[in-house]
Amino acid sequence: MSEPLLPPIGMLAELTHRCPLQCPYCSNPLELLKANRELDTQTWLDLFSQAADLGILQVHLSGGEPTLRRDLEQLIAGLSARGVYTNLITAGVGIAEGRIEAFAEAGLDHLQLSFQGARPTTTDRIGNHKGGHEKKLETARRARKAGLPLTINAPIHRHNIEEVPEFIDLALSLGAERLEIANVQYAGWALTNRDQLMPERAAVDRQAEIVAAARERLTGIMNIDFVTPDYFAIYPKPCMGGWARDAFMVAPDGTVLPCHAAQTIPSLSFERFGPRSLAEIWTDSPAFNAFRGTDWMQQPCRSCERREIDWGGCRCQAMAIAGDAAATDPACAKSPIHARMAMLIDEAQRAAAVPSSDEQFVYRRIGVVTEPA
Repeated sequence: MSEPLLPPIGMLAELTHRCPLQCPYCSNPLELLKANRELDTQTWLDLFSQAADLGILQVHLSGGEPTLRRDLEQLIAGLSARGVYTNLITAGVGIAEGRIEAFAEAGLDHLQLSFQGARPTTTDRIGNHKGGHEKKLETARRARKAGLPLTINAPIHRHNIEEVPEFIDLALSLGAERLEIANVQYAGWALTNRDQLMPERAAVDRQAEIVAAARERLTGIMNIDFVTPDYFAIYPKPCMGGWARDAFMVAPDGTVLPCHAAQTIPSLSFERFGPRSLAEIWTDSPAFNAFRGTDWMQQPCRSCERREIDWGGCRCQAMAIAGDAAATDPACAKSPIHARMAMLIDEAQRAAAVPSSDEQFVYRRIGVVTEPA
């Protein structure tokens, strides 16, 4: 460790892997957990209590689709009672009438709603769920009526990148305080579908210009967060603010992880909540300490002036592309294999040139991996 270990402030709680949508860009692992492997209500409440004791200030309730948990109101209330800020991340389809209001009454602080497209046809095709777009619009209206602050999340890839101006208009029309233009990061199902999802460089450049102009135009009206695509980057982003530096996530079965894709690193073994406390895992877990701080870094990261800015970038991306979780993130221009990113972009473009290849998604499903047609 090269810096003092501080308490975590943020936590992503993936309450379930179940979801009515089958988005091919999903960051969940390919081996999705079924309902019988999810933590029960009391165990989640115990976990949240320990998280509050540890110093957690905000919990993002996610999945899968977290509203499929019948105890969601109880979980929100438990966090609210401890003064923890709660953000519900939802696909916004299939939410029974009255539940959004019940979430607000239980103490929910914020709702984040994903749209797979700014157009109904795009939303329904990417999510593989007919009528999903209209259901999302209704969820947004109900959230605003219940007095909940609203963020619209737009996961961007080849099939909706030209809709970015429409996403901006959509978020404004729904009264959102915040819009997240989040270029897809390639982990889980998104990595499996990388060739089908990778946008063209020219489209990425156009998108950046559109977002920059909209940010300036909408200052004081709506915040726009822009999550840039790693494969087109010069420098990497700090993964989760830095590996196990100030945040962590918990999978539906209670496995505690530094980030979404951490289990793709075969040399690491991750612990579950229950046998050990959250405080013990945060402080003493060998997997959490593996890439903390800067002491683990190889060159050129070890002597880089950005080492405490990006904290080495994404360890899972290094594993997936370089074959070594301790390697310099290939997204970094200083990586000896940075050119491989351009090669992967080119390979995706060649795959896209195959007739009908853009329809060959491997859709996300529990227990079934659907091969491309």
